[in-house]
Amino acid sequence: MKGFLFTGAAMGAMLAGLATPALAEEQQVAQSDTGLAEIIVTAQRRTENLQDVPIAITAANSETLAQARVENVANIQAISPSISFRVTNIATSSANLIIRGLGTTGNSRSFEGSVGVFIDGVYRTRAAAALQNFLDIDNLQVLRGPQGTLFGKNTTAGALLLSSAAPSLNDVNGSVEATYGNYDSLIVRGAINAPLSDTVAFRIAGLASSQNGFYTDSTTGDDLNGNKTRAAKAQLLFEPSENLTVRVIGDYSYSNGNCCYATSAFIDGPTQPLIDLLTLYQPSSSAQLLGVLTGALPASSMTPTGRTLPSRDASKWEQTLNGNGKQTIEDYGGTLLVDASIGEGTLKSVTAVRKFKVDQVDLDPDFSGADIFRYNESFESRFISQELTYNTKITALNAEAVFGLFFSDEKLKMGRSLPWADQAQYYWDVIFAQLGVAPGTANAAPGTWTSERMGGSAKSYAGFAHLDFAVNDKFNVIAGLRYSVEKKRGFFNNSFYRSSPFDVFTLLGIAPAPAYDATSTDKALSGTFGLQYRPTDDIMLYATYNRGFKAGGVNMDVNAAGTLINNAEVYNALPAPIRAAFFGNAEAKDPLNPRYKPEKVNAFEVGGKFQYLDGRARTNIAFFYYDLSDLQIAQFIGLRFTVLNAKSAKDYGVEIENMFQLTDGLTLGLDGTWIPHAQYAKDANIDPVLSGSRFRFSPKFSGNATLNLDQPINDNLSLLARAQVQYQSRQLISTATTAEQGAVTLVNANLGFKLPQTGLLIEGWVQNLFDKTWFTQSFPTPLQTGDQNAYPGAPRTYGIRVRATF
Repeated sequence: MKGFLFTGAAMGAMLAGLATPALAEEQQVAQSDTGLAEIIVTAQRRTENLQDVPIAITAANSETLAQARVENVANIQAISPSISFRVTNIATSSANLIIRGLGTTGNSRSFEGSVGVFIDGVYRTRAAAALQNFLDIDNLQVLRGPQGTLFGKNTTAGALLLSSAAPSLNDVNGSVEATYGNYDSLIVRGAINAPLSDTVAFRIAGLASSQNGFYTDSTTGDDLNGNKTRAAKAQLLFEPSENLTVRVIGDYSYSNGNCCYATSAFIDGPTQPLIDLLTLYQPSSSAQLLGVLTGALPASSMTPTGRTLPSRDASKWEQTLNGNGKQTIEDYGGTLLVDASIGEGTLKSVTAVRKFKVDQVDLDPDFSGADIFRYNESFESRFISQELTYNTKITALNAEAVFGLFFSDEKLKMGRSLPWADQAQYYWDVIFAQLGVAPGTANAAPGTWTSERMGGSAKSYAGFAHLDFAVNDKFNVIAGLRYSVEKKRGFFNNSFYRSSPFDVFTLLGIAPAPAYDATSTDKALSGTFGLQYRPTDDIMLYATYNRGFKAGGVNMDVNAAGTLINNAEVYNALPAPIRAAFFGNAEAKDPLNPRYKPEKVNAFEVGGKFQYLDGRARTNIAFFYYDLSDLQIAQFIGLRFTVLNAKSAKDYGVEIENMFQLTDGLTLGLDGTWIPHAQYAKDANIDPVLSGSRFRFSPKFSGNATLNLDQPINDNLSLLARAQVQYQSRQLISTATTAEQGAVTLVNANLGFKLPQTGLLIEGWVQNLFDKTWFTQSFPTPLQTGDQNAYPGAPRTYGIRVRATF
């Protein structure tokens, strides 16, 4: 009922927005001083009022992000219902941003996101780079829709632009902020700006954060999925003249924790009784375990492990895991930004060198208290990029123009090792017994059974031009074109594989898989064409077409070229009885092609931006239609990571953003995104659970309703308050199954005060006020056919934030 009422409210706001043009046209008075503040964005590579830009954009400054608790991209939906974020066990493969229902869904080490992340103009190849807590960020812009012309990488769904607070030559200033909350969460950050001369300024910022995990180990009482982060950022600004600005940014962050294998049971499969039994007891032999399972022996005949079963109630946040799992993430690099006035325009250069590393050691990928196997994985990216843009005005055409060149080079190095743990032999003897295979046939003895090497490279070259022609005071024509060349390489091989024809994955026909070293080259023309019309100063209407492109590549995974039967040399060397018993004497096959195709989108958008009620109200609305081909889908199907191309898909809907200034200190925001259709076409070449199905993580309706209060009490005291309701209708939450999360309504609130003359702010906050239990993503549990686990959204969190500026 709550969801229905909220949807109705948002739809009412949408109808009100559609009725506003006439109202705005009647009101030709100047905007009052108490109207909504102007929002400046850089979505077209120049500073503009958001209401003048023919792109659907959501923008937020640092204070707005702080009030909404958007500490990183994990909670980004709090500022726009059109965008969401998902992450599961390893951020490099599973951190995915989704805009308007479209994004990179599923787990893959191989490809970049459909939503591009740009920090200080530098493209980040993995959305996980924005998962670390934001440090000294001045503003965030969310550009919705394909960005096929102006930014360092083509993206098919949108872009996130994050900008650091820049050094200032004016004075010494800074800030210190501390936030403490439940789960022993603590974030402390600070920044200081210092002019060193009339032409040089220095800025440095630091951050330290820690949080206990939401989960509790039901055996030890320890928290799970906790994290600690340390980060620093230093900047140097050099302005020798008004015609030249040089800015150097260096940043480093390091985080570690026991993330992220604590999950909740979502759907119990047929192996759950066996998993529970192994969690509680250690058998002395497989025969004893089989006797217990058949009822011939009591469970008490086995030795207790000392472990306890976690609650099946997800709201209890309990899990039991094995191993001393540890994850570390290291992200660092440098950026050189140069702006130089040349001729009638400005040449801008963005040079970057980045390193991004993730290591996971002794993790528990069976996601249970049964000690079946462990997991070690590493990921390393070295990335360099160079972008040159020239902004100028072509007087003869009355046009603002941007011309640019882009180059990037990424080297990727990855690896995994998988050891069987103490109970693997017993587990697999029971599983194989169901197939009539005698206990002890499969070899799952403790110890490493495989080590894998994966990696590759990605080079990108592009040239682009974007022109905005002012036909007259009311009408503009926008055109942009970009030519891109993407060259990628990917490889896989086993540095070690246990040489036993009876190894479990050999008998299952999965490994050793064929090694490969493949390359892929894509060339594409993308761009934009748009019309912009301003009937009055307070109304802007636009219609655009965008051609988006995301490169194909090589799937870097153990089974990208197939399974054991595709590895003829190893398969044919198996003993004849094994080939007969487990594979029916099937003939070996050629390796599969590990490459996947580029993703393309033809995107059409019609929208309007309206200001009315003497500048106290603002409504922006956009209708969009996407025609997609070769849509890239990553799937984890229990033992394998695959990349598929859906031949075609359609995605269309409408989104609206409303802001009303109810009083001088009180504003109301009503935002909604309705996507009635986001669906793959029928396609025999993709998984049947996806063919003809709705996109994953794409609710039909999402909406935010937000009240913000900043009310002066006297000259040195202001009351602050914020209340927000977030709603999502039901959605599919697994790329490998039809698992679904029902409608979710979350309530967030803040209350505090600030002393403007002293720069002090104190604010209490709560997220998920009513402690709603819901799931962001589910997945097939490894080695447990028919079983699914899931990652819940955050429970109720609360705390206090104190900020001082000087």
